[in-house]
Amino acid sequence: MRGATRVTWALASSVAVALAAAACGGGDDDGGGTGSGDGVVRAFWTDPQNPIEPANTNEVQGGKVLDMAFRGLKRYDPETAKAENAMAESIDTTDQQNFTVKLEKGWKFSDGTDVTAHSFVDAWNYGALVTNKQISSYFFQFIEGYDDVHPDEGKPKAKKMSGLKVEDDHTFTVKLSQKFSLWPETLGYSAYAPLPEKFFTDHDGWLKKPVGNGPYKVDSYTKGQAMKLSKNEHYDGPDKPRNEGVELKVYTDQNTAYTDLQAGNLDVVDELPAGQLKNADKDLNGRYINQPAGILQTVSFPFYDEKWSSEDMLPVRRGLSMAINREQVTKKIYHDTREPATDLTSPVLKSAGGYKPGLCGDACEYDPEKAKKLIDDAGGLPGGKVTITSNVDTGSHRQWMEAVCNSINDTLGKNNACTVNPVPTFGEFRNSISQQKMTGLFRTGWQMDYPLIQNFLQPIFYTGGSSNDSHFSDKKVDDLMDEANELGDEGAAIAKFQEAEKRILDQMVAIPLWYQNGNAGYSSRVSDVKLNPFSVPVFTDIKVK
Repeated sequence: MRGATRVTWALASSVAVALAAAACGGGDDDGGGTGSGDGVVRAFWTDPQNPIEPANTNEVQGGKVLDMAFRGLKRYDPETAKAENAMAESIDTTDQQNFTVKLEKGWKFSDGTDVTAHSFVDAWNYGALVTNKQISSYFFQFIEGYDDVHPDEGKPKAKKMSGLKVEDDHTFTVKLSQKFSLWPETLGYSAYAPLPEKFFTDHDGWLKKPVGNGPYKVDSYTKGQAMKLSKNEHYDGPDKPRNEGVELKVYTDQNTAYTDLQAGNLDVVDELPAGQLKNADKDLNGRYINQPAGILQTVSFPFYDEKWSSEDMLPVRRGLSMAINREQVTKKIYHDTREPATDLTSPVLKSAGGYKPGLCGDACEYDPEKAKKLIDDAGGLPGGKVTITSNVDTGSHRQWMEAVCNSINDTLGKNNACTVNPVPTFGEFRNSISQQKMTGLFRTGWQMDYPLIQNFLQPIFYTGGSSNDSHFSDKKVDDLMDEANELGDEGAAIAKFQEAEKRILDQMVAIPLWYQNGNAGYSSRVSDVKLNPFSVPVFTDIKVK
């Protein structure tokens, strides 16, 4: 898996701050406004990268719509992140490779048609088929027959995966190409959502007005202006909306949205501007949310470059980690919307399982004296210097890179031992990574696709993993992950993944920097506003006064 959310999280942020914005409306400073009285929540949004499709939408803004308009076999608890059955009545296996899925009866799409086993099997086959060019197709890679419908080169040998079989209207079976005990826990991800018959018979029409099976239905979308959603009268799930609908209003500048929120012209803004974080709680009279999210920021070493990957360089890699004053960066730049990282997962996995704070040990603790000794005793930095590379068109990447470099330079007593290598755009940055052009540290942030330790480790550190940008390879790590996937006991599987994680950290393949919080502000017109572990507002819970 390629951690698509990670990639497009940066893209979504860049869209939000790139352009000049429309003028703001008036209102009172308390964020109350007059309100329309129609019970509709007005929320910040930016136009999604692609038309809304479950297997072709992998960025935050489009993901908000999928979260409201679709329900899959599983759903992640908005507070604990624990995977719970949604449409699934049961998902059973005796060997961790062959699964029988039974659906709850009575579910319907917003157009009134029934959700059946075919709705899932047809949707997954469509999402996996290479000629359909779905950007999240790799989520189906564990299903037997995926390679036939999605070859690396050439035409597909088949149009349907051999591992999927419909047994009856409410039952289908899945055979995986390898054992994966935690596979059912991944099925809350939006790529696995069901699709109605209209998606296949009138695809263009469906894209203009998507039909899903979630608590809301899409009423209209005008690019550059807004998407309007209302209650889905056919929805019978446990999380029915406590409001009449949601209007996602398009903004091209986060600061404009923040001003509109203060003026009472907008009800919910997530991803608050970095420059407003310091005063947000005061500005919004306490209507400010700052909570852990499934996002980890790291920098990685290019293990395809011998000067960084050799065993002799391990003390240098560890020393660089210990030279970073994480506490100072998270306080001064991010105003406590980040927390120094001590492992390779996220605190949001506390309830779901997998988070083990302190696993990094003293290598993630700021100790400039020991850091300098480790680096000096190992012969110093290769070539006498190190660079940190990231795109700088989003977020505050330049600021934190400069702060990290300053910390390393102070530790080593040299002004230019560490320098920043800013890349203008995210696309250029990703191209350089794909072409293995990194010569020093480079940013490798991760936003979880689903709340499992497997998602934080296997795509990034398994040999040939879809997001293994450092090209790290360790047979023992691979074996531990394979063993974890085969274990039928979830606790045992998590413990085995943590063994792999400890081995990765001991080799300091990537330096954990900080866990990122989700943040949001809301107006006095609404209540019960909260973010889920993916840092997305739980729209169904919001009440309009």
